[in-house]
Amino acid sequence: MEEGEYLCIIGPSGCGKSTLLKCIAGIWKPDAGEIYIDGKLVNDTPMQERGIGYVFQEIALFPHKNVYENVSYGPTVKGWEVKKTKTIVEEILNMLKLEERIDAYPNELSGGAKQKTAIGRALASGSKLLLLDEPLGALDAKVREVLRLEIRNLVKDLGLTAIHVTHDQEEAMAISDRIIVMRGGEIVENASPRDLYLKPKRIFTAYFLGETNLLVGEVTEKARGKSIVRIGSNDLRVKGKVKPEAKRVVAAIRPEFISITKKPKRKCDNRWLCKVKSLTFTGNIIRYEVQTVDGIPILIKMPSTDEEIEAQIGDEVYIEFSSRDVNLYPYPEEGLEKEISLE
Repeated sequence: MEEGEYLCIIGPSGCGKSTLLKCIAGIWKPDAGEIYIDGKLVNDTPMQERGIGYVFQEIALFPHKNVYENVSYGPTVKGWEVKKTKTIVEEILNMLKLEERIDAYPNELSGGAKQKTAIGRALASGSKLLLLDEPLGALDAKVREVLRLEIRNLVKDLGLTAIHVTHDQEEAMAISDRIIVMRGGEIVENASPRDLYLKPKRIFTAYFLGETNLLVGEVTEKARGKSIVRIGSNDLRVKGKVKPEAKRVVAAIRPEFISITKKPKRKCDNRWLCKVKSLTFTGNIIRYEVQTVDGIPILIKMPSTDEEIEAQIGDEVYIEFSSRDVNLYPYPEEGLEKEISLE
């Protein structure tokens, strides 16, 4: 990864995200492979000599030390001058907005303040690489939303490099420059959040990141930069061609790129007749589950503020979507179920 980059790692539980982080930190030694930090091989370098700051999900502050003493622990152990330590620690506490809590002990802090203190402790020893292992996992949703942006801004302001492991995909999308998707101890794909979400190269990424409809069909026609795929009794028009060339394909369509209407009014690349099977109100979004005339299930997400939609369970509706919003993939040799397996 590049210096100054904020990288997030996501993947199913047990895929090796935290293990990879622990190997980089020097907590565990890898069975194979080499780890380089700043161009230097560090496989046999002790953790304390790698110049890394590590933030655990469990926070793990010293309960008998106040905020200032926790944050200044690294410089103190390293024997830094008291004046230098004081200057650096106070600067970090100011950036973290903890300057008024320097005398507070961990049991007197909120969850967000505890995690800020843990981050401050990781930064105080002058580390240029920050490893964050589910740092916000134990916090309330509102606190997470605020703190995740504060962490990113802090990393960028200090010119640090960060590797952030998380189960929260929205968190990863919001703060990372690049995301690595892992499965079964291997990297499946890595790219910018936008590229991973809109144009994933692997079916697994399309399936795992967010939600998507995966439809199996056969290419019946290719012309003028478009492909036509037969899915049940419907034709699916897709901009572009499947690469590598294949007749049997998997089409991936994000549910938020599909709209519902009872009375089609506009020209549309794809318009299919469906029946509403269920709907769920989730606040800003209504989730519709519909079925095509062939019984193929399709998930749709529509804004709950769209007053033109009056579809109810059992209603016949048309679903519409653009050919540009469909990604095509060759049908996996080992089958679709194997390709999207989380193990």
